[in-house]
This record gives sequence, structure tokens and C-alpha cells, in this order.
Amino acid sequence: MRRVRGFIDLVFDVVEETTNLVQRTHDAVVDRSVRRFAPVEPAKSTAQVVTGIQSLISSVTFESIRTVNSVTRMAVNAAADVAEAGLDVPEDSSTLETPIRSSSAGTASWYLDYAQSSLNGFWGDYLARKNSRLDLGMTLRHHGRHLPATPEAFAGAFPNPTGKLCVFVHSLAATEWLWSLSSEAHYGDPDVTFGTRLRDDLGYTPIYLRYNTGLHISENGKRLARLLSDALEAYPVPVEEIALVGHSMGGLVARSAAHYGREHGHAWAQRLRHVACIGSPHLGAPLEKAVHVLTHVLNRVDAAAAQVPAQLLNGRSAGVKDLRYGYIVDEEWDGKDPDEVFADARRNVPLVDGVGYYFLAATISRDPLHPLGQLLGDLLVRLPSASGDAPEPARRIHFSGGAVFPGMNHIHIANHPEVYGALRELLAA
Repeated sequence: MRRVRGFIDLVFDVVEETTNLVQRTHDAVVDRSVRRFAPVEPAKSTAQVVTGIQSLISSVTFESIRTVNSVTRMAVNAAADVAEAGLDVPEDSSTLETPIRSSSAGTASWYLDYAQSSLNGFWGDYLARKNSRLDLGMTLRHHGRHLPATPEAFAGAFPNPTGKLCVFVHSLAATEWLWSLSSEAHYGDPDVTFGTRLRDDLGYTPIYLRYNTGLHISENGKRLARLLSDALEAYPVPVEEIALVGHSMGGLVARSAAHYGREHGHAWAQRLRHVACIGSPHLGAPLEKAVHVLTHVLNRVDAAAAQVPAQLLNGRSAGVKDLRYGYIVDEEWDGKDPDEVFADARRNVPLVDGVGYYFLAATISRDPLHPLGQLLGDLLVRLPSASGDAPEPARRIHFSGGAVFPGMNHIHIANHPEVYGALRELLAA
């Protein structure tokens, strides 16, 4: 019910924001028209009169739309409150989750999760500011359900806990279900994931993260660092070793959490041994860079037809914009204009001492050196970015090890047997 009401609220938010956007665009067009006649008398005076009339009509019209939208919202929410009061449903929406198994794809809960995670990916910071019911926040997951960081919950979830934890961090606009992608096709069992295999092969207890990927990567990194502190206290047995495994954006969040965990002296960070980044854009994602340039170009076009899509594109989340250059700490974006063109503010964030950092990357070409593979990488992340091989020596990321998988795309590497084989060897080192 909470999620359904979140989608209803979003519809009203979209109406309001669209109204505001159209009004701003209309006013800008009118203003440009006046400026064209400004130097000419008496056309100037006539234009001003016409502009005043248009502005009045515009204000009344758009304000009427907002008023109707607001009244309708209140009526719908009141009816929903009454309906919800008559239903025996838990407060926590986390009871309606998708099991981490490949056969869940296509179910109603899967579609709801997919829609919600997509909204969080591209407009998650907006949802957080609005205190939307659709904001995923950040939670630990077990068997597709919320795992509170309490001793009781952990004891119930892990009857046979080990002293080794592996935390899986998903990518942009995804949920923890990503880790079961194509499991049945790859392993003949929809329940097999990297987590279950690492449990069987190396004794890791897998825990999955779900989070709002639209927030700044550094914000999610700090949240994860705090959440792991709570998890360490709640875990039933002493933890000897922790590994973080992230796909795409998840790898950047893992690096950020490791940085802040050690910087803030969290106990779990002293037990961190491995950070594995699968297809992560450490030097930035070319698609976000292209959208950034396109938005800049559209903003310079003096036409309503260009301004509307420019504003829509510019509304993408802080998390997406962080992917432009792979920002993982606050100092890279705080106090800076996120829309300034070609403004690369990356810092040399050192890797945590005593921790093994690994990259696992892919190219769509069978030969990683093929021009197509060099140009497109895995279709979303180029090989130099995934491996941290920056042209400037000061910005290179010196990974402890890594592997490249030819003939795979960005999604394939999230749960492919060959990738798992390399991951297992790296974590076993």
C-alpha cells in the first residue's frame, strides 16, 4: 500500500512540476518576444501591453491547474487514508519484495521493484527531498526481504553464520535482484548467485544491499559505512573478514564506503579485506558525459522546443551526474555547479591500506584490443574507466588485481560464471 500511494503522489508531483516547467518556458518565450521589439517605438509600448495581458492570463491559467491538482491530491489522499485504515497491512513496505531468484522476472512484485528502482535511479534525490514513499532509502536484504540490523533479525536470518561477510552492492536503477540475473540459464538453478557460490566455495555469508541510487555516491557511501557498523554489532558471531562486491555504480559506492569507514574509524573497516568492482566507471561513464554535453547544447538554443528537453534532462539525479567522472567523496561535488560543462573535479582518493581492490571489466568485442571494444567497452563503461587506467598518472587507480572478459556486455558480467571464477580467485588470494 505504501508503494502504491507513492506512485499516486508521484502522478500529482509530475502534474505540478510539468505545469511549472511549461509556465517557465511560456514566460521565457514571451520575454524574448518583448526584447525583440524593445528598441522600437511605438511597438515597444504595444508589446509591453500585450505581454502584461498574456502574463495575467498565463498566471491565472497555470495557478488554476495547480489549485485543481492540489485539491484533487488532498481528496485522493484522504480517501486512501480511509482505505488504508481499513486494511490490515504492515507499515513497512519491505514486506512486498522480490525474491533473489531469476524466475522472479516478470512477476507483479518484480515489475513494481523495477519501476521503483528506476525512479530512484534517475530522480532519487528528488524523491528523497520530497520524503516520497517511493524513496528506497538504504536497507540490508536477505532472501529478498528487509534485514534490520538487530541481533534478533540477524540470528533468525543466519542460523549458521560464518565469520566472513560479503556485501553485494547493486548498480544504478536496480535492486539486489540484479545478482540473480540469468541464474537459471547460467547455473541451471534460479537461486544460484555469486553470493550462494561464495558461501559454498569460500565460506562467506552473503548480505545484499538495496539503496536509493539517485543520491550522491558519497552520500550512499557514508550511509553504507554507518549501516555496516550497525550490522557488525548485530551479527551473531565475531566477524573476521569483510568483502564488498559492487556492480557498476555499486563498485563506486563500495569504494566510497571503504574510504569513509576507515576515515571515521568504524570497526568494520578494520576487518575489510576485499573490494571488488564489476564494470564500475571509476573514470566516468561516457553516456552521462554525452547527456551532459547534449543538455549544455540544448540550453544554448534560444527556443522553447530546446529548453523543455534541456530542463527535463537536467533534472536527472545527483547519482547519475556523479557517474560523469566517477565522484565518490563529498569534496568532488560539494559547493560546485554540477552542470558546468567539462568541469572535472575528481580527486585522487587513495585506496585503503591493507585492502585488496580488484576490477572486473568487459568488452563487447572478442578481442579487447579491437577498436570497437576500445571505443565501446561493455556498451556503458569503457575498459580504461573500469580498470582505472587514467592517462594522467596521478589519477590512476592502482588495483591489486583484475580481469577482462571479452564478448560480454555491462549486464552480462553481473552474474556470469566466468566472472564468478575470477572473483572467487581474487577473494581467495
